[in-house]
Amino acid sequence: MKRGSTNFLKIAVIFLGIPILALCIFGLPILAKEATESNSEFTYVLYGIIIVMYVSAIPYFIALYQAFKLLNYIDKNKAFAEISVKALKNIKFSAITISGIYVIGLPFFFIFAELDDAPGVVLIGMLFIFAPMVIAVFAAVLQRLLKEAITIKSENDLTV
Repeated sequence: MKRGSTNFLKIAVIFLGIPILALCIFGLPILAKEATESNSEFTYVLYGIIIVMYVSAIPYFIALYQAFKLLNYIDKNKAFAEISVKALKNIKFSAITISGIYVIGLPFFFIFAELDDAPGVVLIGMLFIFAPMVIAVFAAVLQRLLKEAITIKSENDLTV
C-alpha cells in the first residue's frame, strides 16, 4: 500500500479524535455547569449522561491509538503479523466496551426522554450502542481474515 494513503488515514484518525477531545475538555464541563446552576429535575440525569460520555471516551481513544498503530504496521510492511491481529482485537474490545458502557447508561437516556418528552433522545442513545457494535463486528471479521491470511502465508513460506 502506498504511504500516502496510510498518511491520509492517519490524519483521518487524528481528526476523529479532535472533536471528542474538544467535547471532553470544553463541552461536557459547560453542560455540567449549566446542569448544576439550573437545579432542575434534569440535573442527576445529565450527570449520569456526562459520566457515561467521559467513561466511553477512554476506550474510544484506545481504539484510535490501536488504529494508528495498525496503520504504522502497514507502513512497515508488518500488516500480516500477529501484532496486527492484536491491534484489531484491541479495537474490537474497545468497541464492545463502548457499547457496554452505553447499554449501562441507557436508562439515563430513557429518563431524560421521559422528563423532556423527547423520544428522539432514546434513538440517539441507541445509536451510541449500535454504531460501536458494527465496528466491533467489522474488526472481528478483519481479525479472522488476517489470521487466515497469516496462516496461509506461513504455510507458503514453509513450502518454499
